[in-house]
Amino acid sequence: MSMSMPGSGGGGGGIPVMSSINTTPLVDVMLVLLIIFLITIPVINKTVPLSLPKAVNIPTQTKPENITIAVDKAGQVYWNDKAVPNMQALLDQIKTAAVIKPQPEIHIRGDKDTRFADIGKVMYMIQRGGIVKVGFLTEPDHGVRGYRLN
Repeated sequence: MSMSMPGSGGGGGGIPVMSSINTTPLVDVMLVLLIIFLITIPVINKTVPLSLPKAVNIPTQTKPENITIAVDKAGQVYWNDKAVPNMQALLDQIKTAAVIKPQPEIHIRGDKDTRFADIGKVMYMIQRGGIVKVGFLTEPDHGVRGYRLN
């Protein structure tokens, strides 16, 4: 018994050999994979649970016992508008203010061209001196007058 194949030399009829790939199953598989990835990606993304601070823009209430430390663009530090000769003198003044009951707040005013390192030195001295409440004063802009860090 013999069998004739299309394209073989036998006189079998003339069904042409299909030379193109049927892409319908490929598209079906790709759509299923896309749906699976869309469903599982939000589940895979795990983040560390954090309680982020809320930004509060409240006007600064100036009290007579509050201390303002200003830093100009040259890095010169001022304690309530009086120049401080060096960082050790600033630390001594902060330690003196830290023992007052109730402890005063320190408000830092920095020129917009001040280097961050100069502000960082002042913050470090405030931390070493033991002051708990520190705030940064900015220019009023749409009701925002300052930020307080507690």
